[in-house]
Amino acid sequence: MASVTPAEQPPLGLRERKKIKTRKAIRAATYELIEQQGYDATTIEQIADRAEVSPSTVFRYFPTKEDIVVTDEWDPVILAELRARPDDESWADVLRHVMRTALDLSLAEEPEVTRLRSRLGVEVPAVRARMMESMATTGRLLREALAERSGRAPDSLELRVFAMSVMGGLMEVSHYWAETGHRDDVRDLVDRALDVLEHGLATGKP
Repeated sequence: MASVTPAEQPPLGLRERKKIKTRKAIRAATYELIEQQGYDATTIEQIADRAEVSPSTVFRYFPTKEDIVVTDEWDPVILAELRARPDDESWADVLRHVMRTALDLSLAEEPEVTRLRSRLGVEVPAVRARMMESMATTGRLLREALAERSGRAPDSLELRVFAMSVMGGLMEVSHYWAETGHRDDVRDLVDRALDVLEHGLATGKP
C-alpha cells in the first residue's frame, strides 16, 4: 500500500479548513507566549487574545494548556507510513523509517516547536505527565497497526509490551535530547534507542 500524498487526499471543506486554521493559531500563540514569558506565566486568556479567539474556543479545541503543548499532527502520518511498509521488512527497519519520516516532517515544519516541546517535557511536570498520557494513546494506535502486520491480537501481552517499550524509549530520547541542549541529531538518538530495543544493552563498559 502506498502512502497517500497531500495531492491524493480529498480537498477539505471550508468548515474543516477553519478548524485547522484555528488550531494552528492557538498553538502558535501558545508557543510564542511561552518563549517570551515562560510556561507558568502563560494563561489561557493570553493565548486566546493572541490567537484572536475566545477562551471558550481555546478550551473547545484543547481541554488544558498542557494539551496545546503536547498535541501534534503526526500520529496519522506515523500510522499511514507504518501500514505502507513492505510485509517482509523487519520491525526495526519499519520503525526506523516511520520515526525518521515523522521527525523529518516535524523538524522541517516546526523545528523550534519540536525543541521547545521536548524542553517543556523535562522542565514542567504537568507537561511531562500529559506527554505520558498522550504516548499511551499513541501506543494503543501503534498496537493496532502492528496487529495488522503481525496477525496478533492488538491487546496481546506481547504487542502491549513491544508498543509501550517503543513509546517509553521515544520519551527518553526526547528527555535526553532536551537535557543535553539539543546538541545531537534527534533522528540519530532515535536510531540508538531502537538499537537498544532490538539488541539489548551491550556487555561491558561503553
